[in-house]
Amino acid sequence: MAQSLTLLLVDDEVMITDMLHDALEDAGFFVVTANNGDEATAILDDETRPVGGLITDINMGDTADGWSVARRARELNPEIPVVYMTGGVAHEWAVNGVPKSLLIGKPFATAQIITAIAGLLNAAADPA
Repeated sequence: MAQSLTLLLVDDEVMITDMLHDALEDAGFFVVTANNGDEATAILDDETRPVGGLITDINMGDTADGWSVARRARELNPEIPVVYMTGGVAHEWAVNGVPKSLLIGKPFATAQIITAIAGLLNAAADPA
């Protein structure tokens, strides 16, 4: 399943994006990256490139935040797995996060992100 699945990775910190992109591809995922929330929303809205999972930072400057990106992703695909990454607004997850999502605090190990998205993808694929 992972090989044909496209993940959207969104973070305005290029070092984090590069590190996670490589780790996720090594884990067998096809990864598309966005450097801000507006770019991520445009990728989600591009029907020629369906996204099967979202990993997003929350605070990304003056563009759409990760909460908004995830809500748009869920409008397009109500079952899309969402993993949030944040260094400072974890306390807002219960209010702003989409249901059945996970939040990983920064700093994190890449294995935490891979495990989180893989777990959500497996849960979504299991109808039980």
